Amino acid sequence: MFQLDDKFLEDIGLGSLPDDQKKAFLQHIYEELELRVGTRLSEGLSDQQLEEFEKIIDKDQAVIEDWLAIHVQDYTNDDVFKRMQQALKLDAGDPALKAEYVATKWLEINRPDYRDVVKSVLEELKVEIMSNRDAILGGGSENQPVENTSQSDHQPPAAA
Repeated sequence: MFQLDDKFLEDIGLGSLPDDQKKAFLQHIYEELELRVGTRLSEGLSDQQLEEFEKIIDKDQAVIEDWLAIHVQDYTNDDVFKRMQQALKLDAGDPALKAEYVATKWLEINRPDYRDVVKSVLEELKVEIMSNRDAILGGGSENQPVENTSQSDHQPPAAA
């Protein structure tokens, strides 16, 4: 779908970030994306759906096994499962693989637009980052006036 990597940073104009900051910044972007996508996807879901998905994300094996038994009994033959297994290099019975697969299938059923939501939120985040590129890179001078203004706000009022 997309990769948060050096090419992503180049695409948004942050390829010149120091190497020691790239990994931390990419992690921050991932966490922010995850939060925003989760918020957007939760809109319109019932409390019951949200609770079920939360248990799947938390890798509640009983919920995952029950969900598979109801929705995809022959999941090991599903192309999505096979691709995930190859990508993650996990055994078909691995609980982490099952959890990842069930989360994906759950979204396909309950929020079939989830890929579009991820794409939309990522684009919004890219625009936001690019509009703040100078500040992120530390080259913006916009911080200087803010500091001066806040310092003058703390001065005692002039005597009348």
